[in-house]
Amino acid sequence: MTAPTDDIDRIMAVMQTAFDPAYGEAWNRRQLEDALLLGRCRTLLIGPDGAMPPEGGPAAGFALLRTTLDEEELLLFAVDPRWRRRGLGAALLDQVIATARAGGCSRIMLEMREGNSAEGLYRAFAFLPMGRRPKYYRTLDGQLLDAITCACSLA
Repeated sequence: MTAPTDDIDRIMAVMQTAFDPAYGEAWNRRQLEDALLLGRCRTLLIGPDGAMPPEGGPAAGFALLRTTLDEEELLLFAVDPRWRRRGLGAALLDQVIATARAGGCSRIMLEMREGNSAEGLYRAFAFLPMGRRPKYYRTLDGQLLDAITCACSLA
């Protein structure tokens, strides 16, 4: 099962503005659709007012999540730059945590590029570093950056 086309369109619109092309982190539409077809992935959207955007309304941010057993993995998380610094990232992360708890998950995992601007937000929500993959990410100019794996316990 996949998300409605309208949701995918809104996610792609946010992704195109939110991810710096220098890092090559944005997914293309096919990657997003394929992940959602697997059945363990789902999305959450947030509108500019902090609520779920109405049908046809713009999304200010989104989260792409994958559930495996009792663990949630935050695959992608973004807020459109036009709507940053208004608490939407925190509100969206609150939704991620609430839905993971409601689904019986004991923790949420994520992996981010070293120097990711969302690191402060993740730390504020008790995502703690638990591992590092040296030189995992390659920027478009060839620079190698570490990946940091973090976990947030929901116990």
